[in-house]
Amino acid sequence: MQDFRDKVVLVTGGATGIGRAASLAFARRGATVVLAGRRQAEGEKAAAEIGGASRFIPTDVTDPDALARLHETILAEHGCLDVAFNNAGYQEPRAPVAEQDAALYDRVFDTNVRAIYLSLQQQIHIMARQGKGAIVVNTSVSGLRNPNPGLALYSASKAAVISLTRSAAMEYAEKGVRINAVAPGRVVTELMLASKIMDMKAVAAGLPLRRMGQPEEVAEAVVWLASDAASFVVGHVLCTDGGFMTL
Repeated sequence: MQDFRDKVVLVTGGATGIGRAASLAFARRGATVVLAGRRQAEGEKAAAEIGGASRFIPTDVTDPDALARLHETILAEHGCLDVAFNNAGYQEPRAPVAEQDAALYDRVFDTNVRAIYLSLQQQIHIMARQGKGAIVVNTSVSGLRNPNPGLALYSASKAAVISLTRSAAMEYAEKGVRINAVAPGRVVTELMLASKIMDMKAVAAGLPLRRMGQPEEVAEAVVWLASDAASFVVGHVLCTDGGFMTL
C-alpha cells in the first residue's frame, strides 16, 4: 500500500529538513523523486544521496514562470506526476506584529501561501488530466492554534494554507486528485532552530510525548497521506505534533 515503484514524486523545499526526509522516504519505496527549491548545493547533494533517476531542479517557487517550467520539465522527462509534496516555506524573525513591515509580510505570504496556490494550480491541471494523483501540503499546527508569540505572520499564512488545501481538496476529489495537509509541531529543523527556541528541554517537557519530533517522523506521515493506504482520506490535516494539539 506504500509502494511507489514507477511513481514520479515532486518535493519542493526538498534539500533540507522535512523535505529532504520525505524525499528519502519516497525513494526508499521505489519512487523517482524530483527535488525543487532555491538551495542548489544542498538540493544536488540530497539528489545524489537518493541516486537513480532522481534529480534536483533549481526553482523559485514564488515565481509562476519558474513553477510552470518545473512542471513542464517533469512531464517532458517522465510523462506524468503522481505525487507532489509542497513543502517549501519561510518563517519570519520573531517580533510583535506592530514591529513587522509590509516587505516581511510579502515574503512570508509569497512563500507560504502564493507559492502553494501556484503549485496547486500546476499540479491539479496535470493530475486531473491523468485522472489520478495525490498532493500533500506542509502547513503547521501554528495555523490551527498560534503557539508562538512573535510569529503572527507565519501562523496567519499557515492558517490560510489550511483553508486553501481544504477548498482545493473539495473541488478536485471527484477528478481523482486527493489533496491533504500535514501539520508539524515542534520538529527539529533549521526553520525551527532559526526561531530562536533556546531551551529545547523545556519545550520538549511541555509536550505529551516529552520529546521533540524528527523530520523523518513527519516524512512518514507525508508518505502515508500520498499512498494508496490513505485512498479514502481527502481534505485532512494530519497533525504530527507529539500531542501538542491535545493540550
